[in-house]
Amino acid sequence: MTRAAALATVTALVVAGPAAGAPYRSIYDVAFSPDGKLVAASDYTAGAVAIVDVGGGKIQKEIKLQGKPCAVAWADKLYVTEIGAGTVAEVDAAGGKVARRFKVGPRPAAVAVAAKAKLLLVGNSGISSVSAVDMGSGKEKKRIAVLNEPRSIAVAPDESVALVANLLPLGDATEATQSACISVIDLKSLTKVKDIKLPSGSMQVRGVVISADGKWAYASHALGRFTLPTTQLDRGWINTNAMSVIDMSKRELYATVLLDRLTEGASDPWGLAITKDGKTLWITLSGVHQIARIDLENLHLLMAGKDLPKDKPADPRSPRHLSAIWGEVKKDPSKRALLANDLAALYGAGLLIRAKLIGSSGPRGISLSPDGKKIAVASYFTGQVLMVDPTNEKVTASIAVGTQPKADDVRRGEEIFHDGTFSFQHWLSCATCHPEGRADGLNWDLLNDGIGNPKNTRPLLLSYKTPPSMSRGVRASMSVASLAGFRFILFREPETAEVDAVRAYLRAMQPEESPYLVGGKLSAKAKKGKAIFDSEKAGCAMCHPAPLYTDLKMYDVGTRGKLDRADEFDTPMLIELWRTGPYLHDGAAKTLREVLTTHNKKDKHGKTSHLSPEQIDQLVEYLNSL
Repeated sequence: MTRAAALATVTALVVAGPAAGAPYRSIYDVAFSPDGKLVAASDYTAGAVAIVDVGGGKIQKEIKLQGKPCAVAWADKLYVTEIGAGTVAEVDAAGGKVARRFKVGPRPAAVAVAAKAKLLLVGNSGISSVSAVDMGSGKEKKRIAVLNEPRSIAVAPDESVALVANLLPLGDATEATQSACISVIDLKSLTKVKDIKLPSGSMQVRGVVISADGKWAYASHALGRFTLPTTQLDRGWINTNAMSVIDMSKRELYATVLLDRLTEGASDPWGLAITKDGKTLWITLSGVHQIARIDLENLHLLMAGKDLPKDKPADPRSPRHLSAIWGEVKKDPSKRALLANDLAALYGAGLLIRAKLIGSSGPRGISLSPDGKKIAVASYFTGQVLMVDPTNEKVTASIAVGTQPKADDVRRGEEIFHDGTFSFQHWLSCATCHPEGRADGLNWDLLNDGIGNPKNTRPLLLSYKTPPSMSRGVRASMSVASLAGFRFILFREPETAEVDAVRAYLRAMQPEESPYLVGGKLSAKAKKGKAIFDSEKAGCAMCHPAPLYTDLKMYDVGTRGKLDRADEFDTPMLIELWRTGPYLHDGAAKTLREVLTTHNKKDKHGKTSHLSPEQIDQLVEYLNSL
């Protein structure tokens, strides 16, 4: 059995469901058909896409797919990305079958259609690129590098550009400006022309949409206050949740507003849907199982320094009281940047309505019907498509795509891990800083080794096998660290069963196959890198022996930063390095090449100074293949 097959088998065991055999149902994304009569729903864990009859409120067809179906887009035809297979399925919804498959990059997690240009745009999260596919031939025309894990793509109405939401930041994490970006792709030249930086601390950029007039774009994301110590959680001290507004004419950030309320966070904003007239936008708040309605029409008036119309009363579900920041913006609209720190701005002005999605757990994708009269929402953990009335945000129907098995400890732990209501005032979930159990790319001052020395978030994959936990080894094990996370990050005293379930989920996580492998095996370049890694001359394997690529010991490798209070740090596991940048205990190295060169001038972190640039490339290729 190849390594790829072995990983696929283990992954299938983890996600398939209880031993009884029925798979869990997990709706990841939804999209209305052009006529509004059907909804496509990707079922991530069951490996299928369901076609929902909106009028009848039932499943019309279920079409089995490869890998894990993720993002969906419905133009003239239905397109579904297949993570694990590296393909996009073109689905004949009427016939209930896959008509064609397009080979794209590894881990395709986003998809959008540029109909006039006959292009399919696919975000490859594994290698941080966008595949531009000719929809006629089905061939990839070009692969465009973006920044870090593209998770959503929006095409401008005139198809001049596409915006790509990069899930995570990628840069020197010791910089106070560390944040995720929106990449701009010119659709004529098929090149990236700009990265629009979001406010410092922005990460988990899950969604992006563009208004029908092409003037504005909106992105949903978390906004971490990573320059502050994690001494308290209330009033957005550690984390807030935001929507950023992009000026499309200038291709720059216009403003960022918060989806939270003064004492209630809106953890893990996800999908977005906007009306054709650009006056209203909805965002799923995955961590708190809610939907947020944004009054864009009046928001833009206030952001431009204008008064709200006096003849339009506020929604009775929210107040209308303008915070002091709005007064500043009215005097000088350029002070819009202050809104990113104003918890009262949207809700207080009557521009934000948040409604509980009854029966939902972990809502993700969202789609507005072509006539604007229905909203479809993907309820991940319940395995349902929710139909929501856009006039009052109430759930009118819950359509199950199949029988949902009773959750075992692993599934329950996954649900708790992604549930922001397990944190004090609902500001964040475990997954906010550990997307898919990995890392957010930011440095946090967690206080477990004293105040004032922040460390980069570490991935949790195989953490139960690699004690001690944390960069300074201050937690004896994953079991100890998980309880501490509830107490000192979520500010909650958990029940034993809750912690045990999360521990079960973390133990069940398995490595995903590296996108740098070729047919499940090392490339010729990576094989040369392995020889260097294993050689006594380089000495890498001495501290990073297989199979976990760590000897579980502390070393001084010359990476102490100006804020650190010690020289020695825990030897990290190297599995899945391809998705866990930036690197080192403080995230000071953007790339693995920097780890081996810029940050290893004294050869304390492996003997690499004698290696040629070509050999460094080979070593990097091998490390990315683990």
